[in-house]
Amino acid sequence: MGMVLLILLLALLLFGLGFVVKALWWIAVVVLVIWVLGFLIRPATAGGRRGRWYRW
Repeated sequence: MGMVLLILLLALLLFGLGFVVKALWWIAVVVLVIWVLGFLIRPATAGGRRGRWYRW
């Protein structure tokens, strides 16, 4: 009985880990798209040049 519970616990742990990894991949894709859009859509400065999209 203990072995069955251990296998069930391991299966649930791996299923949860797989879900978290897949969610993290989607978050990484969204952040990458926002980062690329930050390069493409930059406001112009007073001199007409493209400004920096980051603060530092």
